[in-house]
Amino acid sequence: MVMDELHEYQMNLNRREFLSKTGLGLGAAALSSIIPGCGIDSLPGLGKITGGNTPSLDITHFAPKAKRIIYLFQSGAPSQIELFDPKPVLRKMFGEELPESVRMGQRLTGMTSGQDSFPLVGSYYGFQQKGKSGTWFSDILPHIGEIADELCVIKSMHTEAINHGPATSFFQTGHQQPGRPSIGSWLSYGLGSMNDDLPTFSVLLSRGTGRPNAQPLYSRLWGNGFLPSLHQGVQFRSGADPVLYLNDLPGINKKTRRRMLDHIAELNHAKYEENNDPEILTRISQYEMAYRMQTSVPETMDISKEPDEIFDLYGPNSRTPGTYAANCILARRMAEKDVRFIQLYHMGWDQHDNLPKAIAQQCNDVDQPTAALIKDLKRRGLLEDTLVVWGGEFGRTNYSQGKLTPENYGRDHHPRCFSIFMAGGGIKPGISYGETDDFSYNIIKDPVHVHDFQATMMYLLGIDHEKLTYKHQGRRYRLTDVHGNIVKDILA
Repeated sequence: MVMDELHEYQMNLNRREFLSKTGLGLGAAALSSIIPGCGIDSLPGLGKITGGNTPSLDITHFAPKAKRIIYLFQSGAPSQIELFDPKPVLRKMFGEELPESVRMGQRLTGMTSGQDSFPLVGSYYGFQQKGKSGTWFSDILPHIGEIADELCVIKSMHTEAINHGPATSFFQTGHQQPGRPSIGSWLSYGLGSMNDDLPTFSVLLSRGTGRPNAQPLYSRLWGNGFLPSLHQGVQFRSGADPVLYLNDLPGINKKTRRRMLDHIAELNHAKYEENNDPEILTRISQYEMAYRMQTSVPETMDISKEPDEIFDLYGPNSRTPGTYAANCILARRMAEKDVRFIQLYHMGWDQHDNLPKAIAQQCNDVDQPTAALIKDLKRRGLLEDTLVVWGGEFGRTNYSQGKLTPENYGRDHHPRCFSIFMAGGGIKPGISYGETDDFSYNIIKDPVHVHDFQATMMYLLGIDHEKLTYKHQGRRYRLTDVHGNIVKDILA
């Protein structure tokens, strides 16, 4: 064991001596081809690493229609039947059994598989056609309905997972099992940063009122997986410390901090020379990014100087830090500063019971702020190159979970069909895409799989989803695995 370590150390010395004799040119070329941000300027002895996020793609595969994404992920799965996909048949057949010819033996979750009855129930709320497009929106989404002509509502989404953890992971990473890079990490790796003073991939969380005790979210959803850790999402929190461990300790000033980082960088460079671990270079970059963020983050996260008109636009909760409404304002501010991927997670949509009351409360959280964000982006000239996405991990059943009454019911998970919407960034506005059957149970026209959705998002940013890959453990991985087709009919 000792001899093996000694041999490895001697080999590292030989490698370093070779690189030094060749002026580090070959090493720099090799490293720059496989490690983002590790070109000649990043190697030991040739200058300080700036923390820049060098993209793996020299040029995009297509002309990009969008520069950035704001992804408003509605954790817990909003019911398409109550929000976007009205089904009069379900109202007429209230309390009748779900026909087996519709269900076709689909597996159910453990929460309803033991039910003896599957009584149908339509939406408790009415629907109206909105805008010139005539798109249907629920009465509990009046503000989003006002911007109908800006939206592309996809009613034919479908997924493979039937439980929250795997389904959320599938949307965010392209795989049901944890450990893969998230969408934002892939885009950071492929496209790099547009603002070296803020993270390329930023994350904001909020908890809804529809179900305050909703299932938690895990940081692996915005993790970098096997990509260099430089590409992981950075979570911004409400309160005095938006990013943990960013502020200096008492007695530490800017000059002392700079001197400390320089010494740490020297030690890390020495360690890198010894074992050539690329993650050490990433660590140096992260220290430098944190140093610059000490100035940029407080300024970005301070919404107190926004005019009253903005708070009125985003709604009464927008003045409260940590709410969905306040996070929507922050998302707009980050978009203005060219953050590449801005991820908002809003929890509370998991309404297995008490759905009519709970979903109305949840819509009250998100309706006005979501519409305000899209309006705000448009009037600032940002919507045309910002892709906005709103949606959850799957849909909801057309039958009641638990006891059904005219005033109360719940809905279980339903992966076969559900709705999301998109706006801006090269998406065709004012359209409804895809159709479900009269029961909102199966798709009958233009299905859109999760990988299709991911491939389309990447296309709008100029990326061929089949070509952005990363070699890990002998295999080349990509966000869409071995699947995915661009949904061309929704492109402007």
